[in-house]
Amino acid sequence: MLLKELLPNVSENLKNIEITDITCDSRKVIKGSAFICINGFNADGHDFALSAVDLGASVIIAEKPTGAPIEIIVEDTHKAYAQMSANYFGNPSRCFKLIGVTGTNGKTSVTYMLKAIIESKGYKTGLIGTIQNIVGEKIIEAVNTTPDAYGLNKLFAQMRDAGCEYVIMECSSHALDQKRIYDLDFEVAAFTNLTQDHLDYHKNMENYLEAKSRLFSMCKNAVINVDDDYGKRIADLVNCNIMTYAVQDRAATYSANGINMKPDGIEYEMVSDYTIKRIKLKTGGKFTIYNSLCAAVCAKALGFNEDEIASALDNMSGVKGRAEVVNTGKDFTVIIDYAHTPDGLENILSTFKELKRGRLVCLFGCGGNRDKTKRPIMGSIAAKLSDFVIITSDNPRQEDPNLIINDILVGIKNCKTPYVVIENRADAIKYAVQNARTDDIIVLAGKGHETYQILNSGKIDLDEREIIAEALKELQ
Repeated sequence: MLLKELLPNVSENLKNIEITDITCDSRKVIKGSAFICINGFNADGHDFALSAVDLGASVIIAEKPTGAPIEIIVEDTHKAYAQMSANYFGNPSRCFKLIGVTGTNGKTSVTYMLKAIIESKGYKTGLIGTIQNIVGEKIIEAVNTTPDAYGLNKLFAQMRDAGCEYVIMECSSHALDQKRIYDLDFEVAAFTNLTQDHLDYHKNMENYLEAKSRLFSMCKNAVINVDDDYGKRIADLVNCNIMTYAVQDRAATYSANGINMKPDGIEYEMVSDYTIKRIKLKTGGKFTIYNSLCAAVCAKALGFNEDEIASALDNMSGVKGRAEVVNTGKDFTVIIDYAHTPDGLENILSTFKELKRGRLVCLFGCGGNRDKTKRPIMGSIAAKLSDFVIITSDNPRQEDPNLIINDILVGIKNCKTPYVVIENRADAIKYAVQNARTDDIIVLAGKGHETYQILNSGKIDLDEREIIAEALKELQ
C-alpha cells in the first residue's frame, strides 16, 4: 500500500513509498513498515525510531525530529496511528453500525445484553470487550478492553469480512484518552456511570470524566444515565440526539417502575411518555436494572421495539462473572462478580444485603500496581455492608500481597464486622465455602470472568468455579 493511501497530505516526494505494515511497537517492525512514534504511559516511541529504521522501517511518523532518514512530522501521532490503521484495513467500521459503551461499571453487561437483543432478530453481530472479542460465532481472546488502533481495525476488518451488521464495543477511558478510537463514527454511544477507578492513570476524576466524554463527540445518538451526576454533566454537553435513562429521575426518557428484585433475577416496568413494558432478566441486582435499561434504550435508538427488547432480555442467560450465581446444590448461595471498584463493590453488596436471609459474606482483594487510594475505601464498604469479610488477594502483580491487604485493613479495623485474612485466594475461597451456613450469600468479588491470577512470578490459572467445586467435594 502506498504511503499516500495511508496518510493524507504527504509531500509529493514521499507519496509513492510502499508500506508493507504499520506499527507503534518497534519489536514488530518488518521490512517496509511505517513506524509511528507514540508517547505512551510507560515509554516514548520516539526513543525507538532509529532502532525501527535498523529493523527495516521505511518511514517514521513522529511529533518531533528523530534523526531518521525518512520521517514525517505530525501534530499528534495518536491520531495519525488511528487514521493510518483505519486506512490500512480499508476503513472497515464504515461497513456496519457501530455502538460504543463507556463508563466505570456495567459496560460488559450492557454490551452482552444489547448483543442478545440485536441477535434475536437474526442480525450478525461483533463484540469487542473485557471478557472476549466475538466475530459472529468466533471467539477471540481479549488482551485489553479496547485494543490499540491497529488491533481494533484488524478486528473490524474481520467483522466486516464475516458479514457483521452491528458491532458493539466497550470504550475504555484509556482508549479514549489515547485516541485509539479517534475518527470512528458511532451510531450510538452510551454512558453507564462514573466512579473512582484508574486514578493511577488519570490522576483525578475531572480528567477521567473528560476522557469518557470524548465518545459523545463521535456519535449520532447518545444514551446516558442521568441518575449519575457525571452523566448529567455529559448530557448537558451533548450536541447529537440524546435519550436518557434512570431509576430515580422520572424526567428521563426511559425509567424503571414496579421493581421486583430476587437473588437470581429482576423484573420492572420500562416506562416512557408513550409506552410501558415489563422487563424480566435472570440476573439479580439493582445494577442489572441500570444495565438492562441502558441496553434497551440503545436498542430503541437503533430502531428495535419494546416487544423485541423484552423478549430478548427474558430469554438471555446471565453474563459470566457479573452477579453470576454458581450452582452449588447446597443451602447457601455463591455469587461471582467482577466488582473491583468502590462503587462496584457497594452495588453488589447492597443488592444482596437487601435479599439475604442468612449472612452476607464478602471475599475480596485489591489489584497491585493500581490506584492505592481505593483500597481502604473498599475495605470500609465491605465491612459496613457485610456480616463477615474475607480479605485476600486479587491480582497483586509486582506488589507484596500483604502490603495491599494492610492498605485494605485501614478501612476495616474501625468497624465491628468480623473478618479474616487469607492471602492465598484459592485457600480463601475454600474457607468461605467450607464455613458457609444455611442461607448465607457469599460474594466473591474482583475476578469475575477472569480465570487467572497475576502474581509477581507471572500469570497462574485460577478459575473460581473450579475452586468452588473442589471445596464442595471436600465437604462430602
